[in-house]
Amino acid sequence: IAFDQFMKMTFYGQFVAGEDHMAIRPLIQKNQAFGVGSVLDYSVEEDISQEEAEQKEMDSCVSAAEKESIGENHREKKYKAHKQFGDRREGVTGARTYFYADEAKCDQHMETFIRCIKASGGSSMDGFSAIKMTALGRPQFLLQFSEVLVKWRRFFTFLASQQGKDGIEALEQRLELTELQEFLTKLGAKGDLYGWFTGSKEKSLGTIDMLDWNSLIDDRTKISDLLVVPNVELGDLEPLLEKFTTEEEKQMKRMLQRMDILVKHAIENGVRLMVDAEQTYFQPAISRLTVEMQRIYNKEKPVIFNTYQCYLKEAYDNVTMDVELSRREGWHFASKLVRGAYMYQERERAKDIGYEDPINPDYESTNIMYHRCLDYVLDEIALNRNANVMVASHNEDTVKHTLGRMNELGLLPTENKVYFGQLLGMCDQISFPLGQAGFPVYKYVPYGPVNEVMPYLSRRAQENRGFMKGAQKERELLWKELKRRLASGELLYRPVY
Repeated sequence: IAFDQFMKMTFYGQFVAGEDHMAIRPLIQKNQAFGVGSVLDYSVEEDISQEEAEQKEMDSCVSAAEKESIGENHREKKYKAHKQFGDRREGVTGARTYFYADEAKCDQHMETFIRCIKASGGSSMDGFSAIKMTALGRPQFLLQFSEVLVKWRRFFTFLASQQGKDGIEALEQRLELTELQEFLTKLGAKGDLYGWFTGSKEKSLGTIDMLDWNSLIDDRTKISDLLVVPNVELGDLEPLLEKFTTEEEKQMKRMLQRMDILVKHAIENGVRLMVDAEQTYFQPAISRLTVEMQRIYNKEKPVIFNTYQCYLKEAYDNVTMDVELSRREGWHFASKLVRGAYMYQERERAKDIGYEDPINPDYESTNIMYHRCLDYVLDEIALNRNANVMVASHNEDTVKHTLGRMNELGLLPTENKVYFGQLLGMCDQISFPLGQAGFPVYKYVPYGPVNEVMPYLSRRAQENRGFMKGAQKERELLWKELKRRLASGELLYRPVY
C-alpha cells in the first residue's frame, strides 16, 4: 500500500490517470474544463519473463501445417516468427504489448476494451477509446494475411515495372489489361486475367490500378481463402499454406467478430475507436482489417480511426491509397498520424533476419514523411470535408505547421476535422493552449491498477533522452509561469470553458 501511494504521488501520478474508470473521471472532467478531451487506453500488461514471452509468441505465430511441415508453403522470413524477436516488448517504450494465450484470454481483452469504451462514453461527449488488434486474436492470422497483402502489392509493382511504370507513385501506376494478359501468357500463364475482373467497371476502362488490384481478394468468403498469393508462372492463385485446420479458420473469424462487437459498442456509446499501429510484420493486416471496418461503419461519420506510422518508407503510399479508396466509395477517411514506436526493434530484426529495413533512414526523413502525409490529408479535408486526422505529435514544429496549414486552407477548429493528440503527463504546454484556443485536442490517457501498469510504466521510464530534454523545457516554463502568477497575484487559473 505504501508503495502504491508513493507511485501515485510520483511516476504513476504523472503518466497514468487512475486505477479504474471511476478513479479517472475527475481528471478527465478537469481536462475537459480546459478544452482537452481524452483517448482512453487501458494499459495493463502481463508481467511475464522474456522466456515466457518468446514461448507464447512462437506457439501463437506458427500454424499447425507449419509445425507438422505439411506440404509445401510459400512463406517469407519477415512474416514468420523468430524466437530471438519473440519478446515484442524489447526496445519498445511507448506502447503496451499483448501475447496470445488462448481464445478465452482474447475474450477477456475484448471485455476490457468494452469497459473502456463505456467509460469513455460515460465520462465525456466526444471521447476516443484505443484498441490493439493483437489483443483480439491469434497473431498467426495477422502475420499470414500481412504476407499475402504485401505479395499482392509487390506483384502489381512488378507488373507495372514490366510496362515501364516504375519509379512513379503507387496510385499513379495503371496497368493496361491487354498488355498484362499478353505478358502473363508469354510467361506461360494459363489463366484468363480478364476473367479475374469480370463484371467490374475496370474491364471497360481497359486499365486497373493498385486499388482495383487489391479488390481481387475482397470477395472471398472463407477467411483461409483470402490467404492466397498470385503465381506468375501458373497465372493462378495458390494458397500461402497447403492446409488450414478448422480451428485456425474459427480463430481468424473470431478475431474479426471481436473487432465487430467493439465497433458496435463504440457506436452505441458515442465513442470513436482508435486502432493502434503495431510491428510491420503485423501492420499490413491490421491496417487492411481496419479499412474493411471503416468501409462499413464510417459511412455516416468517422467512427474508426486507422493509425499511420510515418517512420515507414511506405507511409505516404499507405495514406494516399486509403484516402483514394474512401473517395471512390464515399466513406469518411479517419486517421491518426504518428512517427512510430518500434524503430529500434524493427531495424534490428530486419538486419538480423535479412530483409530491407522498413524504417526511414533518419529522424529528418521521418519528419519530412510526416509532414507530407499530413499535408495530403489536410488538402483532402479542404477539398471535400470528408476526411479527418489526428496529429499525434509532441513536436512543436509539427503542431505549428498544422496550425499554419489550417489557416491557409480555411479549416476552422470548430469543424472538428483536425485533432491534436499528446500523451498524458507530457507536453502540456502544447495541449492546454490548443484546448483553450478552441482546437480539438486530446490526451492519450493510460489507466489501470498500479501493480498491473508497472511493466508499461517501467519501459516508459527508459524512454530516450529526447523526452528528458522536453521535461527540462517544461520545468523552465512552469517556473516562468509560477513567477508570473506570484507577481500578478493570480495564483489560481480559471479555464476559458
